[in-house]
This record gives sequence, C-alpha cells and structure tokens, in this order.
Amino acid sequence: MRIGDLAATSGLSTKTIRFYEQSGLLPAPPRTAGGYRDYGEQAAVRLGFIRDAQGAGLTLAEIRSVLALRDSGQAPCAHVTGLIEQRLDDIERRLAELAATRDALRGLARRAAATDPASCSRDEICTILTPPRNSPGASAGGVSSRHPG
Repeated sequence: MRIGDLAATSGLSTKTIRFYEQSGLLPAPPRTAGGYRDYGEQAAVRLGFIRDAQGAGLTLAEIRSVLALRDSGQAPCAHVTGLIEQRLDDIERRLAELAATRDALRGLARRAAATDPASCSRDEICTILTPPRNSPGASAGGVSSRHPG
C-alpha cells in the first residue's frame, strides 16, 4: 500500500510515517517501479504498536529498543516490564513533587487571602512570596527555591 493509504489506515500523517521511518522505528519499505513506497500490512500493525506504546508513556527511544528486540527474534516482555516499572516510579516521584507543590501553593494562597495590599511595604517586591522576617529561614509557605522538575 502507498503511504497515503497507510496514513489513512493508521490514523497518522504521512509526515509522521516518514519520520518514524527515518528514526528507525519503521523499516524502509520496498519501492514500486515508479519509486513509490510500498508498505505491507505489517507496517500498519507496527504503527499501531508505536501509537499504543506512546500512549503508555514510552519514549520513541524506548519504543525503538522494544522493536529492536522483537526484530532480533527475542520476546521483549522482560524489557517492557522494566520500562513500565521505571515509568511508574517516575510518575510516583512526580506525583509526590506535585503534592508538595500543591501544599506550598495552598499555604501561599492562605497568606495571600490574609494580606492587605494597603499594608505592603515598598521595601519588598511581594509580601505574599517573601517569607516573614520574624522567622529566619522560613520559606514562603513551604515553597523551595528549587524547581521540582
């Protein structure tokens, strides 16, 4: 099938299919006598797998490693299991960071609600984000100066 047909079948653009081919995710198909790409049904199956793997949060590099294992004749199950566990660990860490940021922002929101703009000092940029001077080392509602990402 030509690339336009493969695009329609897979729900991807021809540009994406060419990108996957250039990236080594999709093997280069044979060409017709007229020079057109001639994809087989397996290309649609492979593109569906790539889409599903991306939906599971795998990167293109990770997907490429799974495909390389399969293409070499090995079952990639153990490798995929490791990738999934790693992705879950990453998500758990990010959720914890987001929860800490949410708590810090809630503290700042409470401080903002209690702040009278008329009482703001010209010596400070914003008293909501600046820790109170009477508590040395205090952070702004628990907000660290480090970005969690």
